[in-house]
Amino acid sequence: MMNFRSLVTFFIVFVYTFSFSQITDTTKVVSKTKQLQVNDSLSRSSIVIDSSKFYIDTTRAKKIDSIKLSKYITLKKTLLDSLLKPYYSIRIDSIKNDTIVNAAFSSKYRVFIDAFTKDTTYIPLPKATEFLTIKKKLVIDTLKIINPIRLVNIDTTKLAEDPIWWKNRNSIGLDISEATFLNWNAGGNNSVSGLIKVNLYRSYKKLHTLWDNEIFIRYGLNSQQDRELRKTDDKFQVNSTFGYRKDTLTNWYYSIKFNFNTQFTDGFSYPNTEKPISRFFAPAYLFLGAGAYYDLKKESFSLYISPFTLKSTLVLDETLSNEGVFGVPEGKNSRNEFGVLLQSSWDTEVIKNVIMKTHLSLYSDYLKDFGNVDVKWDLNFGLIINKYIKTNIGAFLIYDNDIKFKDDIDNDGQLETLGARLQLKQLLGIGVLVTF
Repeated sequence: MMNFRSLVTFFIVFVYTFSFSQITDTTKVVSKTKQLQVNDSLSRSSIVIDSSKFYIDTTRAKKIDSIKLSKYITLKKTLLDSLLKPYYSIRIDSIKNDTIVNAAFSSKYRVFIDAFTKDTTYIPLPKATEFLTIKKKLVIDTLKIINPIRLVNIDTTKLAEDPIWWKNRNSIGLDISEATFLNWNAGGNNSVSGLIKVNLYRSYKKLHTLWDNEIFIRYGLNSQQDRELRKTDDKFQVNSTFGYRKDTLTNWYYSIKFNFNTQFTDGFSYPNTEKPISRFFAPAYLFLGAGAYYDLKKESFSLYISPFTLKSTLVLDETLSNEGVFGVPEGKNSRNEFGVLLQSSWDTEVIKNVIMKTHLSLYSDYLKDFGNVDVKWDLNFGLIINKYIKTNIGAFLIYDNDIKFKDDIDNDGQLETLGARLQLKQLLGIGVLVTF
């Protein structure tokens, strides 16, 4: 009997505790004789649990202050845990002598009431608010290791790269023009012409020393219907300039300049192709002098001034030498002059995709007719269509007071010597240019 009574008392305590934990604002507790409204905060009522009799006494509930309340409601921590543990976690600090009034309640279950059956379900709440999750999976194939870890020796010594003192620039081009007529009422001759251009450039620049070298080659031919093959251009030129400057800040160099010009094949006064008027090394021009050289690589501008320049005109063909052409006395193979030389070169982009190149040479002889200036001016415009195709239009002007023209003005079969004349050559072509 006693055991049954104890079981009933424990069940009543359990039901009362559960009802007390689920009500948020107000809880109605049913006892044997009457009902008592108890506030959750426990600041208005007191509940006394008799642990010896396992009996809940609510009749003594009354308004008391916090001091009296702590006396009535002070419980042993072990008993309180055993009664409320299934539904609440209660934290009591034994050092501060916390009571149930100051105890921290934390819900362990979330109550769910079914709308139709009215059944109550208690869903456990998670114990932790933060969880560790696997974001990436690392799979290592022990049979196939792509980047195995290996021990290597690393040389941490940093060596400075040797500067490049030499600069190279090469270009090879071919200009072609063609005209074809078939049943053309206005008439015309079929023609085709080609021009090969080669430019080789080598430059050495190191601190105080400069050495520029250039080779220019041009050769052009033209073929027309019912007419012989004719030469339109023929040039072989070598330039070399060696300079030394006193420091690395100035662009002025003390320099020595060498220049050589000649042609490859015979030249004729067309339509007469029996007697050449020029040949290889007839003429050939050689300049050798010392002076000052001003060089601006970024602006592609250079200026050379030489007050001491030797100019030699060579005619190594015996026939032409006996005629005394190109200012060389009859029967002589050379003529030497000593004078002042000024040369200037400039390459620039005048407008987008239009490159202008100009070269001017002025020379005057100290020993004979000082003040008469020999002029050579080369002006060329290159129109860039794409990386390889370019259009060129240019003119080459020469005036040499020593070159006298000869012509049969009275039709007696004898050539009369005339004065110096302005020589002009103009070219227009489209072709392929490869630079490397």
